[in-house]
Amino acid sequence: MSIAEALGLKAKKVRYGIVALGNISQEAMMPGVEHTGNSEITALVTSDPEKAEKLSKKYDAQETYSYEQFDQLIRSGNVDALYIATPNWRHAEFAVPALEAGIHVLLEKPMEVSSEKCEEILAAQKRSGAKLMVAYRLHFEPATIDAIKKVRSGDLGEVHLFTSTFCQMVDVANHRAHSGIEAGPIFDIGPYPINGVRNLFNDEPLEAFATSTRHPEAGFVGFDDTVSVILRFPNDRLAQFTISYFGNPIDTYRVVGTKGTLELNPSYMYGQPLEEFAKYDKKEKHEAFKNTDHFGGEMKYFSQCIIDGTDPEADGYEGLADVRVIEAIVRSLQSGRFEKVEAVNIQRRIDPKQEQTLGAVKTPQMVNAPNPARGVEKNPKN
Repeated sequence: MSIAEALGLKAKKVRYGIVALGNISQEAMMPGVEHTGNSEITALVTSDPEKAEKLSKKYDAQETYSYEQFDQLIRSGNVDALYIATPNWRHAEFAVPALEAGIHVLLEKPMEVSSEKCEEILAAQKRSGAKLMVAYRLHFEPATIDAIKKVRSGDLGEVHLFTSTFCQMVDVANHRAHSGIEAGPIFDIGPYPINGVRNLFNDEPLEAFATSTRHPEAGFVGFDDTVSVILRFPNDRLAQFTISYFGNPIDTYRVVGTKGTLELNPSYMYGQPLEEFAKYDKKEKHEAFKNTDHFGGEMKYFSQCIIDGTDPEADGYEGLADVRVIEAIVRSLQSGRFEKVEAVNIQRRIDPKQEQTLGAVKTPQMVNAPNPARGVEKNPKN
């Protein structure tokens, strides 16, 4: 600690290494770090020399490392925490050694592609005591928080039905299009409705059923582009959602109770105001929430947990719970029947006090990180 920090003249900032400089890091996370007030970027990990050069200058990162030099980074003393945004199946590869080295980890979702890998990450976190948070940015977003508050208040009565549609038109040139089921819609966008309904119902599903289709014009390799899922919860509650890589973009969910209904439309994506439509007490209510910086907000929250020595809410067990639902969905696609979801004992749920309201940031000029959607300009300059 510096003399200035000891005298309270300078706020402590958590030093982050950004592991993987793809679209999500460049477009959404890195631009929001500075205005968190408690976080800064000090290191970058990438296999692309152009990204390393240009982005280290842009964000004043002190060090850059290749993936092969990752062990040097975690021994360097240059970072307190890592934001890991590698492909889904490479999360444990970097999270485990980082946690074992005592470095805190903010890990993109899904936590991993199997419960076994998730448990490896959890075991590493337990051994070291370093903090781990899965990047559920909506746990801090105002519209999502408000929906949960309305459900918990009883305004909608007994909430027992959930339905959601989340579609994107994914570019066949994107790595997601040719990396198999573990990069497909179940693992990539499935966590949004899964995590959403688990928190709205305040419970864990008992079993899952899934069916899928493959559009002849989609062009993907090794997986079905569209999947529909039914989840059965205790007390006869049902959730249904459809996710797709080949559909006009939409992200919405509706929750139905015995006294009212509530819809978020849009509900999952960043870069836009989320809107809430509610009907209860014989009144219809509509609210467009402020467009906030989801990524800066979650990092600000996680950094404050590190600074204060408190445990983050969206911990590894939250990530494991979603992956176990995903595994049941995959098994159901193979078996054609309902498959049991192995339960996770969740001790904490979203606390409304977690809400973050940092203003949205502009999309920067990207460096070799095209947008994954079809027909989108590859390097937007706004």
